Amino acid sequence: MTAATHSPLFPQAPDSADAVLDGLDPEQREVATALRGPVCVLAGAGTGKTRAITHRIAYGVRAGILHPSSVLAVTFTNRAAGEMRGRLRQLGAQGVQARTFHSAALRQLQYFWPKAIGGSLPRLVDRKFQLVSDAAAACRLRLDRGELRDAIAEIEWSKVTQTVPADYALAAAKAGREIPRDPAEIAQLYAAYEDLKRERAVIDFEDVLLLTVAVLQDRHDIAEQVRAQYQHFVVDEYQDVSPLQQRLLELWLGDRDNLCVVGDASQTIYSFTGATPDHLLDFRTRHPGATVVKLVRDYRSTPQVVHLANGLLSQARGRAADHRLELVSQREPGPEPGYADYTDEPAEAEGAARRIRELLGAGVPAAEIAILFRTNAQSETYEQALADLGIPYQLRGAERFFDRPEVRKAIAALRAAARFGGNDTLLEDTVDLPSQVRAVLSGEGWTSQPPAGSGAVRERWESLAALVNLAQDFTAAQPGSTLADLVAELDERANAQHAPTVQGVTLASLHSAKGLEWDVVFLVGVAEGMMPISYAKTDEQIEEERRLLYVGVTRARERLHVSWALSRSPGGRASRRPSRFLDGLRPGSGTAGARGGTGSVGGAGGIERGFTGAAAVGGRAAPRRTQRTPARCRVCGRTLTDAGEMKLMRCEDCPSDMDEGLYERLRDWRAVQAQRAGQPAFCVFTDKTLMAIAETVPEEEGELARIPGVGMRKLNRYGADVLAICAGHDVGGDDEKE
Repeated sequence: MTAATHSPLFPQAPDSADAVLDGLDPEQREVATALRGPVCVLAGAGTGKTRAITHRIAYGVRAGILHPSSVLAVTFTNRAAGEMRGRLRQLGAQGVQARTFHSAALRQLQYFWPKAIGGSLPRLVDRKFQLVSDAAAACRLRLDRGELRDAIAEIEWSKVTQTVPADYALAAAKAGREIPRDPAEIAQLYAAYEDLKRERAVIDFEDVLLLTVAVLQDRHDIAEQVRAQYQHFVVDEYQDVSPLQQRLLELWLGDRDNLCVVGDASQTIYSFTGATPDHLLDFRTRHPGATVVKLVRDYRSTPQVVHLANGLLSQARGRAADHRLELVSQREPGPEPGYADYTDEPAEAEGAARRIRELLGAGVPAAEIAILFRTNAQSETYEQALADLGIPYQLRGAERFFDRPEVRKAIAALRAAARFGGNDTLLEDTVDLPSQVRAVLSGEGWTSQPPAGSGAVRERWESLAALVNLAQDFTAAQPGSTLADLVAELDERANAQHAPTVQGVTLASLHSAKGLEWDVVFLVGVAEGMMPISYAKTDEQIEEERRLLYVGVTRARERLHVSWALSRSPGGRASRRPSRFLDGLRPGSGTAGARGGTGSVGGAGGIERGFTGAAAVGGRAAPRRTQRTPARCRVCGRTLTDAGEMKLMRCEDCPSDMDEGLYERLRDWRAVQAQRAGQPAFCVFTDKTLMAIAETVPEEEGELARIPGVGMRKLNRYGADVLAICAGHDVGGDDEKE
C-alpha cells in the first residue's frame, strides 16, 4: 500500500466500481446505486450529500453504466463545481462535466449561437452597476450607490423569475418584496436597462440563462443535440433553484427522467434572489415514481451542536419546516455551545479575538476557526480586533485563490523552474521537492517566518505559505515527485478551483459560509434587529432568517460560541436583547414551545420508493413507504448488488442462455440507429441491456418493458424493431424513427 492511500489530500482512486461504494452508509449507498429514473435526496447539513452524489456518478462511470461525457452535474457556485470535479477525479471518474447553471448554459450558448442566431455571441458584462447607472440617467432618476444596488437586485430577481418590465409591479407586490423605489420607477429603469443592453450589444448573466432557454425552446434540432449529449443529470442544492433555472433543467431533460436532485428545504436562504424550495418539495408530485432517500446521519458536528440545530428547527413554521430533517450526530460528544453577552459591539469583537488567541495557543489551527456574522458591514470591527492581537485572518468572498496575483506569479515561477531548473542557481543546494519550492518561492517573497501584523503583506505571505505546505503534503503522498508533477497538480487544482488551505481565521457572512465548515465557529451579533434582521417583516422572511442561523450553527464541527451585544457602540443604551430564535435553547431562557400540529413529514432518514395510483382525497398520488425488494439472480437465487448484474438479473459467472445470433443482430441494428442519431451506441441500448434482451427473447411489449434499461421512451422509440428482431424478422433500415 502506497503512502498516497493514507493521504486525505491525494487519495488513491478505488481499484474497482464496487470499491467506490466502500465506506458509504446504507442511505448513501442507496443514492450511489439508484442510477435509473428520478431520485430525490433530502440531505441534512453534514450528512455527506456531496460524498453520496459524487460516489453515485463515479460508481455509474466505473461500472460502465454511465458514460462520463453523458453526465452533467450542476451546482450553484464555481467552488462547489470545482470540489465536485476534484472528488470525481480522485474516484477515477474523469470526463464528467460538473458546472454551475450559468457555466453550462454559457458553454452551450457560445457553441450554438452561430447556428441559431448567426454571428458571434454578444459580449458578456460581469457587472451591471454602470449600465444601470446609465439607464437611471436616461430615465432622469437620481439614485445613490445603495439605491442602485437595490435596483440591480430587483432587475436580477425579475429576470430569474421570468418577469418582464410591464409585469414587475404586480409580480413584486404578489411576492411581498420590499421595493426600494416606486414600482413604476423600477419597471421604467428595468425597461431602460434592457434597451441599453441591446443598443450596446451586450448581455448579462441572467441573459445567458434566458437566451439558452429561448434557443432550446425555439430550435428543437438544437435541443435534441443537447439531449443526445447529456443523458443523466445531477443537481446539487436543489432548494436554491430559481424558476428560470428549473425551466432550463426541464429543457435539458426533455421527456426523460434520469435526474437526481439533492437538497434541504431547511437550508433555503436565497429566496431574495428568486430561489424557491418548491421545486424540491414538489419533486414527488412531478415525478410520482421517484425514489426519495433521506440522509440524516450527521458526520460533521458533535451531538451538542446537532441538538442546538435541531432545536432551532423545532420552533420553525411553514412548508419548509414541515419537511425538516431530524439530524442524528455520528460523532463523539463535545463541549456544550457557549453563550455570551457584551456591553457593545467592539467589546464583543475583542472578546471573540481573545478567545481565538487562547485557541491558537492551545494548538487549534487558525484555518479551522471562523467568525460568522449577518451582514458584511460587521466585518470591519472583527478585522480590527484580530489585527490588534496579531491574529491572521482571511475574508471569505474575496478573490479566488488561484486568481490572486501573487499565486499566479508563484505558479509561473514554479513552471519556469520545472522547465529550466537545471540552470537555476537557486536550486543548486536543494535536495527534495519541498526545498525546491521553498527556494523558488523565496524569490517571490516567501520567508520561513511570517511578517509581523496583518494586511496585504501578510495575505501575500499566507498565499505563498499555502503553496509551500501543499508541496510538503504532495511529497508525503507521492514520494519522488518532481517540480513538473507539482505544477501539473496545481494546474488541475486551478481548473477545479480546488484551493489549498490558507492559514488564517475566516471572516464571513452567514450567506457566504454556506457549504463550508470549521472546527470552531463564533456566531456573533445574534441579537434582535440583526438576527432576524430588522427589515424581515413577514412570516416567510422571519423563517428564512431562522434557517440562516441554522446554517451558521451547522458549520461548526466541535465548538460553537454564540454572542450578542447589548448596544451598538460604547456608552450606548443597552436596549438590545438576544435573538428570539435562542428562546428556550440558551440557558436561562425558558422552554421552547412545541411544534404541535404541523403534520411533519420530515424527521427520520430512510428510503421511499416510487408509487402509483391516486389518494382518496383530491385524486393526488400519495407517498407510500415500502421496503426494498432485493434483486435476485434468476439462475442461483443470490442477492444482486452490482448494477450490471441487476440489469441481467443474474450473476456474471452464472450460466447464460443467451441467443448469440440474436445478440449479434441486435448489435448490428443498434449500430445503424446510433449512426442515424449521431450518438454513441450505448445511448440506444447498453451492451448489458442487449444481452438481457437476447437472454429473455421477449414476445410482446410488456415483457420488453420489464427489462432494466428499456423504459417507456425507448420502448416507444425502438420497441417495434426489437420485438420484430426477436421474432426473427428483418427490420428495414430506411424509415426514420420519431
